[in-house]
Amino acid sequence: MRIVEEIIGKEVLDNSATIIGKVKDVEMDPEAQKIEALVLGKGGLSEGLGLSKGETIVPYDMVKKIGDKVLLKSGLD
Repeated sequence: MRIVEEIIGKEVLDNSATIIGKVKDVEMDPEAQKIEALVLGKGGLSEGLGLSKGETIVPYDMVKKIGDKVLLKSGLD
């Protein structure tokens, strides 16, 4: 899916503009053709070498905006 390919690799920022990771993978609902969650890697050299196993799952309804970076909603949005 083209949108998925465009999202993977983008930096993800929380509502205070702090980078919390990069999109490593996307969880999809194949029947509805909808994104359900983003899988974030911690980034850095260790992840690039495949040594880092830390992942964070972010539900897609927490995404506020996708542009050059992915911006998450605050808990109040």
